[in-house]
Amino acid sequence: MTHDHLDAAARPASRPFGRLLTAMVSPFTPDGSLDLDGAARLASHLVDEQGNDALVVNGTTGESPTTTEAEKDHLIRAVVEAVGDRAKVVAGVGTNDTRHTIELAAAAEKAGAHGLLVVTPYYNKPPQSGLLRHFTAVADATGLPVMLYDIPHRSGVPIDTETLVRLAEHGRIVAVKDAKGDLTATSWVTSRTALAFYSGEDALTLPALAVGSVGLVGTSTHFTGALAAQMIEAYDAGDMPTALALHRRLLPLFTGIFRTQGTILVKAGLASLGLPAGPVRPPLVDATNDEIAQLRADFAAAGMELPE
Repeated sequence: MTHDHLDAAARPASRPFGRLLTAMVSPFTPDGSLDLDGAARLASHLVDEQGNDALVVNGTTGESPTTTEAEKDHLIRAVVEAVGDRAKVVAGVGTNDTRHTIELAAAAEKAGAHGLLVVTPYYNKPPQSGLLRHFTAVADATGLPVMLYDIPHRSGVPIDTETLVRLAEHGRIVAVKDAKGDLTATSWVTSRTALAFYSGEDALTLPALAVGSVGLVGTSTHFTGALAAQMIEAYDAGDMPTALALHRRLLPLFTGIFRTQGTILVKAGLASLGLPAGPVRPPLVDATNDEIAQLRADFAAAGMELPE
């Protein structure tokens, strides 16, 4: 094998959504209604200050189980208007009903989204043949690029390697948000397909890059985005000591943001920083004082400050 061939093999897949994406929370007003002005301001902060190449809206972090279809539509339009000229907006449209997912995909495309995030159908545990049909039907029904979301600890079902290899044959299925936590499986799929793998677990981003992933769809990146982007850039440049140092520095927040459900702590942190957030909707509950104090300690451990 020639040196040139090695270089080509080691090059990452294309990055259809850039290096860094944040699964954005949906800001609410104190009475719990959708805060579209706040969403526009938060989106601008995440792109302009935190270095995000794209934002996921209407994901689980955006409390999509509790937002109406009208709210989802308004949110996409507000974020596209705010940042769509300098970042991609990826709309979460996944449900456990193929027909409903197709309807949400059509609405997101009409609202101006640049891509779709489609989670594995949850709770009803379809077999792999059902996953293949579901994702293919959604991709067939849209003109937008699709990122699959593989998160078996929430959905109940993994997308198996062979299923991902089959799905990669579809021209619009271009990426995977990989929250499986199985780097061997990731390695096999990235070696056999051109799918762009994005780590769906903040703390696994650096090892995921080493087996062929191209970036991160993060949660802590509401706060760690600029440094996480530097970590990915250092890895790309072959500067492993810098990439590892940033990974280790950010580890307290990469993991600490999930001490309870991630949206809860992201909204608490944003509120402390004076950024749009608001309350969470039931069945989530707002962070306790003890949880906020622990989050402040996790910020400090990462060399960052969360004001009182």
